[in-house]
Amino acid sequence: MPLKMYDEKPSKKSLQDVRHVIAVLGGKGGVGKSTVTVNLALALKKQGKRVGILDADVYGPSIRQLLGDETFPTRAGDQIAPGVTKGIRVISTAFFDSKQLSSVVRAPIANQIIEQFLSQISWGELDVLLVDFPPGTGDIQITLMQKARLSGAVIVTTPQEVALLDVRKSIEMCQLMEVPVLGVVENMSFFIHDQERYALFGEGGGKWLANEFDIPLLGQIPIDPEISRTGDEGRSLFETKGVSRGHFEEVAKRLQKRLLKGREREMQEWEWKT
Repeated sequence: MPLKMYDEKPSKKSLQDVRHVIAVLGGKGGVGKSTVTVNLALALKKQGKRVGILDADVYGPSIRQLLGDETFPTRAGDQIAPGVTKGIRVISTAFFDSKQLSSVVRAPIANQIIEQFLSQISWGELDVLLVDFPPGTGDIQITLMQKARLSGAVIVTTPQEVALLDVRKSIEMCQLMEVPVLGVVENMSFFIHDQERYALFGEGGGKWLANEFDIPLLGQIPIDPEISRTGDEGRSLFETKGVSRGHFEEVAKRLQKRLLKGREREMQEWEWKT
């Protein structure tokens, strides 16, 4: 059974006041996609944006742990109001009673849960809703791309070729589903010690991917112990002196420029058609 919500009828109002819905995906587990989602959301919030996160990883939700808890989801009329933490609105299966959701979930039930999150959550007015995709290119990903009204996708990878093998599939899926790829974020790019830069996992993967598909490299995120520590503790990276803070802020700025260019292009096409 899907999650028990307050109203079984889908609402067309759930995403109507969300300006941009952005997929964050990588095709492969272990590239730090959820961590990038959370810290990108915090960077956008720091820059004055109204931000939400939809944790679409039904099988391994981690956003609640990474962000921490402040306000839990509550009833909002015939819908559910998302939880709020650090000023970010968030929904995840991790908020629901474990008795409602087994650790073993068949794909049709997982799809129903995702559709509930898309149609029965009262997000309110948001500038950006980041959707943390699960690994892979299967049913859940197809459902999200068909029904989430995506403005585009951010691709997360690590530098080594073994990661790029699966990440390429995610980009190809976006192309097949006609979801614009806004850019690539290379996570765990390098480590800095005594002002020396070390490429622990190889280098160049994000640039190769960006060049191969003719998409921008939004940024390279260094290996930063503060990312792990703040995630484990449910604290904000931006309350620390972590070396990666500025890198996430730069990714957020570049992402906003990409969205603005896309918006301007849409307006020009609309004016031409009219």
